[in-house]
Amino acid sequence: MTVRHFLTLKDLTPAELNQIMMRGIELKQMQKAGEIFEPLKNQTLAMIFEKSSTRTRISFETGMTQFGGHSLFLSSRDTQLGRGEPIADSARVISSMVDGIMIRTFGHDIVETFAKHSSVPVINALTDDFHPCQLLADMQTYQEHRGSIQGKTVTWVGDGNNMCHSYINAAAQYDFKLRIACPEGYDPNMDLVNAHKDRVEIVRNTLDASENSDLIVTDVWASMGQEEEQKLREVAFADYQVNTSVMQKADTDALFMHCLPAHRGEEVTADVIDAKDTVVWDEAENRLHAQKALLEFLMSKV
Repeated sequence: MTVRHFLTLKDLTPAELNQIMMRGIELKQMQKAGEIFEPLKNQTLAMIFEKSSTRTRISFETGMTQFGGHSLFLSSRDTQLGRGEPIADSARVISSMVDGIMIRTFGHDIVETFAKHSSVPVINALTDDFHPCQLLADMQTYQEHRGSIQGKTVTWVGDGNNMCHSYINAAAQYDFKLRIACPEGYDPNMDLVNAHKDRVEIVRNTLDASENSDLIVTDVWASMGQEEEQKLREVAFADYQVNTSVMQKADTDALFMHCLPAHRGEEVTADVIDAKDTVVWDEAENRLHAQKALLEFLMSKV
C-alpha cells in the first residue's frame, strides 16, 4: 500500500481535503458527546519538535490519546537528530518503529527528505515555508460558522510567511480568491503567487485588500526565529494591522482568524480578537479535531 504524506495542502486532492474537513466536524461532535472512538488503538505517533509549540503539541498528543493511541515527544536536543545524524537515516530508523511521524522544524527540505525515506506517513506540523495543519483547522472553522468557503474572498494581512504560503495553496484547493496585503520587501514566494495568479493577488493597501472580504486573517509580524527583526518589522508593518476600520471594510458577515499566539496592539487590536463573536478560540480548538481527521485518514488500518 502506498504511504501518503501531508507536507502541504497539495498532497491531498480537494475532495480529500473536504472529506477531512467534514470528518473533523463529525469527530468534534462525537468527542463533545462523550463517545469513545479508538481507530488508532496501539499505534504510536512520533512527534519531532525542533521549534517550540503549544497548540501543535497539545492537539496531536491529545488526538492520539483520544484515538486510543500513543504519542512520543522527540526533541532534537534529546535525540541523535541534534547530533548530526543524517535525516534519511533518522527517517528509516524512526519509521521502522512507529506508525506515523509528525515534524515541526525549520527548512521544508527536512520534512521532504524525511518523507522520502520514511515507511510511514509524515505530517508537516510547521516549517519555515508551510503550515498546512493550521489551514485544516481554519477551513473547518469557516465551514462551521459560515458554510462553504468556495467562491468567497479571503484577505491575508501581514508577512508573506509560511501561513501566507499555505493560504495560497488553500485558495486553489478550497476554491476561493485570496488578496494578500503586505509591505514591499515582505512578499510571499512569488513563484507560488504566480503559479496561482488566477486567484491570488497582492494589494499593498490593507483597507483596499479588505473590501467586501469574507475572511480576514493575520499572523504575528515576527515569526519564530525573526525576533531580532522585531523593531524593524514594527515600522514596516505599521499600516498592516487588523483593526476595526479593516473589519468594517470587510463584508458584514466577515470572520477574523489568527493562528495564535497573538500580539495585541501589533498585528491585531484587542477589540477585534476579543470581540464577543470571535471565532479565534474555535479555530484554536479545531486544531485538535481537524488533525484527528487527518490522523485517521493517514494512519487508520481499517
